[in-house]
Amino acid sequence: MNNERYQQLKQAELGAIVSILAYIIVSILKLFIGNIADSEALRADGLNNFTDILASIAVLIGLRISRKPADNEHRYGHWKAENIASLVTSFIMLLVGIEVLYSSIRSFMDKETGSPDITAAIVGIFSAILMYIVYYFNKKLAEKVKSPGLLTAAKDNRSDAWTSIGTAIAVFAASFQLGWLDTLAAMVVGLLILKTAVDIFRESSFSLSDGFDQAELVRYKETIEKIPEVRQVKDIRGRNYGSNIYVDITVLMDSNLTVKESHTIADSIEQVLLEKFQVHETDVHVEPFAEEESHNDFYQNQ
Repeated sequence: MNNERYQQLKQAELGAIVSILAYIIVSILKLFIGNIADSEALRADGLNNFTDILASIAVLIGLRISRKPADNEHRYGHWKAENIASLVTSFIMLLVGIEVLYSSIRSFMDKETGSPDITAAIVGIFSAILMYIVYYFNKKLAEKVKSPGLLTAAKDNRSDAWTSIGTAIAVFAASFQLGWLDTLAAMVVGLLILKTAVDIFRESSFSLSDGFDQAELVRYKETIEKIPEVRQVKDIRGRNYGSNIYVDITVLMDSNLTVKESHTIADSIEQVLLEKFQVHETDVHVEPFAEEESHNDFYQNQ
């Protein structure tokens, strides 16, 4: 199981590398043309793509560290490396977002608004097309290797394509002596960077603090209780290690079952959660069923 997952993570690295190369191209292009064409919005979008380079590098580093096998000091493996890298990236993006927003507001307040050259809009359209191609590639690859981290990166590629389109429209409008629209677009880009940083921080900190979607636990419980020999799911807990899901379950079974029979049923629980929900590892604890326990509230231990 682990070897198969390691190979999937290795394939996912290709998506991160493609994103890095694409972001390097568009960020250099936007920053260079943004300065020449005097477009505040294109420069801001270039800085946005620069933070995306850092984010993609963090994903790549996280994927590579995650592939390291478990050792004496990391008995559960190195799966959380990707989450830690994402957390660091959120802080970098936060600083860049504040700088972009501050600079654009200052330009607006100082009335330093001009009419950018139409070349800036062309660059925005080119960048949008390129990023949408990268999004489509990463989305297909993420679905193939079952990598939530790469799928998140793909969604970021798509949002960057939309941002580039918005920047191109704003620059085009600003070229008709409406320079304030270009500065306004830069403010919006700054806010988008800040929102992305906050979203990544929340997601990373939630995972690192062992937060887990309770709705998913309910789905797991309902699936397990469909197994005839399982009389009741007494307790269930989940946590994420990087892109992998770990679940701890306490089930009640008939006390007349042999150890071998209970073990076989526990294996079937692990298999159904793996096949239906891609749960990486399931720890099943079996307790004897008693009639008086059948009415216990499932959530009393939550």
